[in-house]
Amino acid sequence: MLNNHSRNGSSMLDRYLANLSVEVEPFALCMLQSGWRLTLPGPPCAMLHFVVQGEGWLSCPDGTHARLGPNWLIVIPTGTVHSLDTCENYEHELKIECTPTGPPVHHIVAGKAPAEMVVGCGTLNVRYGEAIGLFDHLSEVLVVDLSAIPEIPGLFHSLIEEQSHDAPGTPVLQGAIMTQLLIHMLRAVSSQSDSNLAWLGALDDPRLARAIDQIMEDPFAPHTVESLAESANMSRSAFASHFSHAFKKHTGLSPAEFRGQ
Repeated sequence: MLNNHSRNGSSMLDRYLANLSVEVEPFALCMLQSGWRLTLPGPPCAMLHFVVQGEGWLSCPDGTHARLGPNWLIVIPTGTVHSLDTCENYEHELKIECTPTGPPVHHIVAGKAPAEMVVGCGTLNVRYGEAIGLFDHLSEVLVVDLSAIPEIPGLFHSLIEEQSHDAPGTPVLQGAIMTQLLIHMLRAVSSQSDSNLAWLGALDDPRLARAIDQIMEDPFAPHTVESLAESANMSRSAFASHFSHAFKKHTGLSPAEFRGQ
């Protein structure tokens, strides 16, 4: 049975997931031959990588060096230059200066066939209404192993297939598929004590979670310090001091900004 703390955290996360707005840009398939490095520019918004095939490494100028495997999902923060490597000691490098445009599914080839590692890459915007963005305040690369989830490969292949043709409802269906991938990712990340998604830290504070849950239930209601303090079972003064600091720490926003006002 869930305790009150777990129920509060689950309620907040469920509320967020139920109101996600997901916009997906066309993916590129990056294909790397053995011994190659592919260096990509800092994306204008969060970039998602999905390892379709093979194993390798992700490297960033800040020293990030993470092992990657099939069905792993990686989220790159805005503006972060990064590289995909098939091995730690690469021999050749292909540098991409700007985000590729062109066909719905672009192909970037480092080396020649056959490819040792294939990675799907694309930018995405994930928001809760007009307020908090899932990756807005991500400061470090997020690497999540989803290989134990049987549905993951099929979901990603469905996303690529949907991007391969222009049909009515394609953007909506793409968003629905990506939402499923993100839910699996959030389930994995929310169970980690060292999560890089700062706002998920609010789930560890049951009083803060109750207040945010109330805002999420009706973001445009005239919430006040008094009403939120009541939901958190705190005095107005104690809540105002605790809430302002903790809210800013976990979301990067003030309560008014979170509500989209």
